Amino acid sequence: MDTPDTNTPHATPGSEPRTSYLEEKAFKARTLLVFGTITDTLAADVARRLIALDAESAEPIDMLVSSPGGHLESGDTMHDLVRFITAPVNMIGTGWVGSAATHLYLAAPRERRFCLPNTRFLIHQPSGGAGGPASDIAIQAQEIVKARERIARTIARQTGKPLEVVLADIERDHWLSAEEAVDYGLVSRIIEHKTALKG
Repeated sequence: MDTPDTNTPHATPGSEPRTSYLEEKAFKARTLLVFGTITDTLAADVARRLIALDAESAEPIDMLVSSPGGHLESGDTMHDLVRFITAPVNMIGTGWVGSAATHLYLAAPRERRFCLPNTRFLIHQPSGGAGGPASDIAIQAQEIVKARERIARTIARQTGKPLEVVLADIERDHWLSAEEAVDYGLVSRIIEHKTALKG
């Protein structure tokens, strides 16, 4: 007899309407969730929602981010689109915001970057699994160096930290608590309630 897999979500009667209801409520609340690993699929979904919300109104969009990071270029896509649309975006960190997710988070101007009290942040240089012929490995290594410089420049620009300080900080994993992230310039304010976004 097979043992039920308790880790796999099962469809329940009415689950599809419930999902649609929640999606509609989130859209009306102008709220986007960026949770989990950053992938091209997630980036495409977030891009569609950003464009739709921007077309709907120029009112602020609240983007909650809880992600360990992931695909750098997918993070770049979301970062650039946040800056591209007309509607301002409030970034709200929760859980943890790491790597490519930090790059996304920094798309908003400092005064629109918030986090909840228990959020942790991670900044570091990009990593890559280079393989193939030696010439290809050399090309990939060059691209990683370029990405490292680009990420460091973004962090320096958005935090006010000198570039050489940022380059040293991202040489290894650099973890920050919510309070440390405020001191570093990643975060404007730690908030505990949505009403604080307007204060």
